[in-house]
Amino acid sequence: MSARIRVVNLDQFAEVLPGLAALLVDAVDSGASVGFWAPLANNDALLYWREVLQGMVHEDIVLIVAQDGREVVGSVQLRLSRRQNGKHRAEVQKLMVHTSRRGHGLGRALLSAVHVEATYRGRRLLVLDTRTGDTGEKLYESMGYTRAAQIPNYTVEPDGSTHGTTFFYHVLP
Repeated sequence: MSARIRVVNLDQFAEVLPGLAALLVDAVDSGASVGFWAPLANNDALLYWREVLQGMVHEDIVLIVAQDGREVVGSVQLRLSRRQNGKHRAEVQKLMVHTSRRGHGLGRALLSAVHVEATYRGRRLLVLDTRTGDTGEKLYESMGYTRAAQIPNYTVEPDGSTHGTTFFYHVLP
């Protein structure tokens, strides 16, 4: 199984929107901590991606997708800092790989694409956060990210249980 990784521009957004919604539903329903509780309704996923589109319109968000044919099998976002003193940094957000594609290097490939895109846009400092203990921590560390801080009780589940989050940073060459 191979996937093509590309930056999505505004003209291409509508064609990938259904696949992005399905990817988000798959991620949330399989336990990913990306801001939503399971089960996630497709309409709520579509609303989220329309918010991302607004960020793309304002040139705050770069959307990168992985596709196998027309199927969206992964995505990640690069949120560019617009602050005068922050034009050198960006935040990596919502790295997602479809459950059927996990464990084959697609997350690593998407993160590598983020690094290329960040460099192209003059961003040398990347930051991100992930739920403490998730498999993403190993990926980020293996790609040169440094663990910066951990905050307990950062997110809450429907049953009231909480999870911490861990912040990472990476300085690109």
